[in-house]
Amino acid sequence: MKFSTIQVLAAGAVLSTGAAAQSCAGAWAQCGGAGWTGPTCCVAGSTCVKNNEWYSQCLEGAAPPAAATTTQAAPPPAAVTTQAPPPVAVTTSSSKAPAPATTLIQAPSPAAAQASAFPGAEGLGRNAIGGRTGTVYKVTNLNDSGAGSLRDAVSQPNRIVVFTVGGVIKIETRIVVNKNIYIAGQTAPGDGITVYGNGFSWSNAHNAITRYIRIRMGRGGDSGKDAITIADGDNMIFDHVSVSWGRDETFSISGTAANITVQDTIIAQGLETHSCGGLMETDGGISLFRNLYIDNKTRNPKVKGVNDFQNNVVYNWGGGGGYIAGDSSAASYANIINNYFISGPSTSATAFTRGNANFRGFVSNNFYDSDRDGTLDGSALCVSTTCYSNMAIQTSQFNYPGPEKLLSPAAAVEHVAAKVGASLKRDAVDTALVAQLRSWGKNGALIDNESAMGGVGTIAGGTAPADADGDGIPDAWERANGLDPNNAADGMKISASGYTNLEVYVNSLAPGTYA
Repeated sequence: MKFSTIQVLAAGAVLSTGAAAQSCAGAWAQCGGAGWTGPTCCVAGSTCVKNNEWYSQCLEGAAPPAAATTTQAAPPPAAVTTQAPPPVAVTTSSSKAPAPATTLIQAPSPAAAQASAFPGAEGLGRNAIGGRTGTVYKVTNLNDSGAGSLRDAVSQPNRIVVFTVGGVIKIETRIVVNKNIYIAGQTAPGDGITVYGNGFSWSNAHNAITRYIRIRMGRGGDSGKDAITIADGDNMIFDHVSVSWGRDETFSISGTAANITVQDTIIAQGLETHSCGGLMETDGGISLFRNLYIDNKTRNPKVKGVNDFQNNVVYNWGGGGGYIAGDSSAASYANIINNYFISGPSTSATAFTRGNANFRGFVSNNFYDSDRDGTLDGSALCVSTTCYSNMAIQTSQFNYPGPEKLLSPAAAVEHVAAKVGASLKRDAVDTALVAQLRSWGKNGALIDNESAMGGVGTIAGGTAPADADGDGIPDAWERANGLDPNNAADGMKISASGYTNLEVYVNSLAPGTYA
């Protein structure tokens, strides 16, 4: 069990512009933000850059910000940007294809830093760039380590990781993900990729994009560890991930981590005796949109700091509670909007627990179905401390960058049931979990071993399409989109849209967020 210190957002605190009396922060470390009392300068080679009003960070080689900033008692509104439209492939003319409508950009464009992580990326982590300015790495086997393995793929920075194999990757030790990595699980053939046996760490993994992959830790994983841990780092987005069977938490974010989104993800079945969904505890900001927390005894999630919790579904929590609101003297600033809480066979506590006056929550239209009668027929929670466990209820929504489309609580349940997790091809575990949800209170269990779910099951390997030049883009797709299947260099070319041709391809494999 672990707890992280969250800095209190003190009223009237001002970001110092003089740093003579303190040591400067290292590269990638925090250097400012609401209530920040640590260093406000950076070591040589890095510049303190404002990510948002509550978090500034030392970035290597970054240009200085236009002006010094000051902090406020509570996080002021964050700028809300519109989602970029899906780009078309950047093409070149050749004798093998019709003349294209657009031309190839030979050098990276400024748009590369402005494009969202992918079409449909939302929330505070929406601008992660992944491996956009790096190289492609192909995962060609299911080995735990070595050339062509997933572990090797994420061990070095600046990579877009694609898969030519599907199946189960059995790992003995935890995988640590480097910075500027896009794990494009949607490229795996067959039934996709499941990583089983231990957990992952994205701590310090700046600019991470992770999509359509299953991470199932299990009883054989490291005791006291999470299936996914993020203790530091910034600008990350997790989309359509299925994570389960953590030994401590299942998915936890804490420390100085900042600007992170978890969307359309299943966070399931933390193993007893701990059985926790996870901690979401950082002042740097976390967006949680359209996720399914299911079969976790407690921490579904446990929130401190800056948090935006919208359109999530929480099912069959245990005696530890559903959403835990702070439970400390640290200040928190959270939106809790249009979520659905559904009691299951294991539920013996209310939807919200352990709040206090330090937890400032804007709450709206959250539904609770507590009767376990096999019908989804909940009603809206009252907007008072009685229903929200004594948190300090706010009258104005925190203006964090929210979802493009806010669903009703009932529509959020249907969206989650149909689309959440690594859902291009759902495995037996996710299929069973969604069936539990659709029992509307009748089925579900807290488990102490993955054997209760039949283990990871069988994941078909499939066959990857031909890719003659090895740029990660299938030959047929290149021909259809005016690229040269014999030119490996065109895969990482960046167009005026800001995406590489490889990104255009891998993003085309995933349906739209609300499609």
